[in-house]
Amino acid sequence: MVWKVLGTGSAIVAGIVANKIVSIAWSRAGKGETIDPNNPDNPIGEAILFAALAGLAMGLARTMATRQAAAFYKKSAGHLPQPMQSTAGELDKVS
Repeated sequence: MVWKVLGTGSAIVAGIVANKIVSIAWSRAGKGETIDPNNPDNPIGEAILFAALAGLAMGLARTMATRQAAAFYKKSAGHLPQPMQSTAGELDKVS
């Protein structure tokens, strides 16, 4: 239960922070405010670039936040969270 709250909470916060960073970077690049990539009135190149930047930032932020949350959990509990233990065991079988 603790891992679900910690893992999900950290991913949500990371997503919010990543979205803010993308918005700031987009406006500083001279592209104005954030755009809606789904709006056909926006140029396709800018829509693709914004979607790619947002996706990369979101994925990176969630990955790093989840890793840090798992490291904190492991330090506190002495073992990885249960969902990660089963994955680690499967990886050991492959290598």
